[in-house]
Amino acid sequence: MKITIIGTGYVGLVSGACFAELGHDVLCVDKNEKKIDMLLSGTVPFFEPGLSELVRCNHAEGRLSFSTEIKKGVEHGSVIFVAVDTPSKATGAADLSSIENVALQIGSCLSDDYRVIVEKSTVPVQTGEWLAETIRRTAGPNSSFDVVSNPEFLREGTAIRDFMNPDRVVIGAGSERASALLVKLYEPINAPLLITDINSAELIKHSANAFLAMKISFINSIADICDLSGADIDKVARGIGLDRRISMDFLNAGIGYGGSCFPKDVSAFI
Repeated sequence: MKITIIGTGYVGLVSGACFAELGHDVLCVDKNEKKIDMLLSGTVPFFEPGLSELVRCNHAEGRLSFSTEIKKGVEHGSVIFVAVDTPSKATGAADLSSIENVALQIGSCLSDDYRVIVEKSTVPVQTGEWLAETIRRTAGPNSSFDVVSNPEFLREGTAIRDFMNPDRVVIGAGSERASALLVKLYEPINAPLLITDINSAELIKHSANAFLAMKISFINSIADICDLSGADIDKVARGIGLDRRISMDFLNAGIGYGGSCFPKDVSAFI
């Protein structure tokens, strides 16, 4: 299939390279000319194990290309992923201005050829409805498109493995035509497939990250109790985590949760 990824940050570039590796014809678009020049020369602007090799190989094979033109991207891909940043505002809410800007540009480039616009960025619930309305503001009367939510669950350091061998693939769609295209796109990946409405898919992503952050915060609170009582937090965590309903994942006491996603997504979720 021909697909377009708008945004060559962490999520966008990893997704684009992995889709190309699966055999799809991928065009990655970014407004940052310097970044596109780097990618065209075979240089990845950030480190992720195995990503440089994947990008160079698929670019050389002609399955992965790069551009700064959204119009070219809309013309290229029957499925268009939006993977731009959603940073925190001062209030903690997600800043969707980059998504709005991209949506307006996509709308102005749409024709009567059907397109599926896919939210890959982490966004608050009901963003899909707003995204569709935003696209319609600049779209022509004969434009044909659907909006889909397809949240990512990539971890830094294991992103390629997470993409190729996910715990699940979540597709939130409002039409059978749109969901069928996404199912076809992910066909080479052997993973449980969950098809939902758009709002549920958006909420799955935010609530999953909030739950994992809560698990880290919980075990840190237990660590405080261990310090005061003389108990061993490592033994307590293991005793809790051996319960299959809980598991050992994210039960390592430490300084708290961090990274590029949890603090931002928890604030946006609140």
